[in-house]
Amino acid sequence: MIVTRTIPKLRYLHTALRRNYGASAVLMKKAADPIQQLFVDKIHEYSKKSKAAGGKLVDATPEVERELEQELSKVARQYGGGPGVDMTKFPTFKFEDPVIDPVA
Repeated sequence: MIVTRTIPKLRYLHTALRRNYGASAVLMKKAADPIQQLFVDKIHEYSKKSKAAGGKLVDATPEVERELEQELSKVARQYGGGPGVDMTKFPTFKFEDPVIDPVA
């Protein structure tokens, strides 16, 4: 009787452990594979460079930054932006009632 009650619980535990192993493997500090470790190191390196760049592109050349500015200004012109226009502000709409002739 005890065995028949225990077996389903053990199966559930086995399934839960197998599922959680996949999620917890990501949380391990050391990767078992050198390729994985290299990937994690590159992610950490990029994170540090990104914080140092202060929101700009990481390792961007002046040419790349110039191209980015050109593309952003092109998009701003297409969607009604330009010098002095705040594109982050929600647009204001003005609805006016049409003038209707009175019915006699």
